[in-house]
Amino acid sequence: MREPISRGARLALDLALTLRHDGNGGVTDDLTDPAGLTEWVRAHPELLPGTATDRTDDHRESSTAGTAPRGAEGAGGGFTADAAQHAAVRELRAAVRALFARAVRPGEPSPADAARLMPPEEAVRQLNEAAARTPTVPVLDWPEGATPLVHQKAVRTADDPAAALAQAVIAFLASPERDRLRACHAPRCVRYFLKEHPRQEWCKPSCGNRARVARHHQRHKATA
Repeated sequence: MREPISRGARLALDLALTLRHDGNGGVTDDLTDPAGLTEWVRAHPELLPGTATDRTDDHRESSTAGTAPRGAEGAGGGFTADAAQHAAVRELRAAVRALFARAVRPGEPSPADAARLMPPEEAVRQLNEAAARTPTVPVLDWPEGATPLVHQKAVRTADDPAAALAQAVIAFLASPERDRLRACHAPRCVRYFLKEHPRQEWCKPSCGNRARVARHHQRHKATA
């Protein structure tokens, strides 16, 4: 049975995974410029709901399916990143990946940035400073027949993806889900992932296949 993944964990992972394998032995960056950030935020309608026009049903369907909203008028569709927002999100991503590397200890971090990780103390400081830019208040949600839940709501509508992401990352890192975080060490992979079942070793089946092939070749070479 697969473990569920919370909103905060999904956003934190998706931000980290904007650095990914390019298919040719290197790493590609989805956030190289403000246009890349704009596209990424619009594909995550739950991140900045205050930038959207009111199309609740479309938002819910897109979020559940894990796909981008329908058209620029959907949730997050009103967002266009500027240079400052782009720089802030990239700095936050560096902090997140440094803290992911800390979280997977004693395992090895992702090879994408293992040699140039931000010091953990600096990463924590940047994360907290980013989150503080948009104050939040606790809001109680208690539907009839359900368990009461508390979620954080922005005090004012904000257009700050770094702040919203930082708050999601903090929620994830402070939760039990953090213990499921792993770096995938299949050949050429640079992804972090959450273990969804106890026997999972890689982020996806294709990585498992590559790892098994690599082990087979290594054993064959050792006995040749």
